[in-house]
Amino acid sequence: MQDDLFGPAPEPPTAAKPAAPPPPEERAAAEPRARPRRSAGVVSAAAGDEALQALARALPPQLRLGTSSWTYPGWKGLVWEGEHSAPQLSKNGLAVYAQHPLLRTVSIDRSFYRPLTASEYERYASQVPDDFRFVVKAPSLVTDALVRSEEGRGRQPNPAFLSPELARTECVEPVLQGLGHKLGALVFQLSPLPLADLDRLPALLQRLHAMLQALPPLAPQAPDGVIAVEVRDPEWLTPAFAAVLREAGTTYCLGLHAKMPPLAGQLPVLRALWPGPLVCRWNLNPVHGPYGYEDAETLYAPYDRLHHPDPDTRAALAGLVRAVTRSGQNAFVTISNHAEGCAPLTVRALAQATVQNCP
Repeated sequence: MQDDLFGPAPEPPTAAKPAAPPPPEERAAAEPRARPRRSAGVVSAAAGDEALQALARALPPQLRLGTSSWTYPGWKGLVWEGEHSAPQLSKNGLAVYAQHPLLRTVSIDRSFYRPLTASEYERYASQVPDDFRFVVKAPSLVTDALVRSEEGRGRQPNPAFLSPELARTECVEPVLQGLGHKLGALVFQLSPLPLADLDRLPALLQRLHAMLQALPPLAPQAPDGVIAVEVRDPEWLTPAFAAVLREAGTTYCLGLHAKMPPLAGQLPVLRALWPGPLVCRWNLNPVHGPYGYEDAETLYAPYDRLHHPDPDTRAALAGLVRAVTRSGQNAFVTISNHAEGCAPLTVRALAQATVQNCP
């Protein structure tokens, strides 16, 4: 039954092609418009859209869609009205973001670069409705095998890599204290490993197992909370890796990234962990290659339209979401601007693909 859990494995997505001119509703955000008068720091929600409200009502209640962060001025007309700077949105945009009918989660990515305090998480939690859930990235302090320079180059081995103590004190405890029941998924994204470490994965699996087993349970304070592990090296995707996650009561974060196999190639790990929730982060369109973040940023900014639609990935992910939620499991899906060019528009397209075959 596990082999048939999600139906036939979807075909790998075809190479993304540059988009044809977007339809009028997708162009609207990019059309020149009169510059509104700014009130000091005030951010207002975009005008209501009944079709968007109806789409949100048609989605499975267990599904929470969202984006990676919320600080993009180019989302005017899609999430907020008017022009705002990234610092303004960082400070005042989250409450408006959470008013969008489809955006019921968001990934806090800045925690990857520096551990956040419980009070910082509490401030985020205070800005969103009671049924909103956060996806939080654990700090690279414990998820990166290397200590890196500001340019991202590995300088030396990281002695804190997969440290159970630091994972607990610098991540799990502050997150639980600050977010409480509004925590959805806590993601330990393991950065790409040096070649020498790839040759000793069995030893690293033991360290990963020890760290995960040492973490406190989330359920008492966050009933929907789940710990998930995302990887950036396909060599991790083995039955032994799935066994470590299962024994620790954690799950796999489906990472849609050019460094990893397409969705179909990652399904065996999810099948091995069934039943359980879905955690997915759609990070980077494969058209840019495994190291294409800078290319994507150059091409896609200001993130106000779809540049490289990927309907194959949308269809495969929508089918997976339907299978998981029909079984009563939660699904947390966050999408980066680097997936297709504009995360809110990708969220809407994925939502439409999800409801197309819903009963």
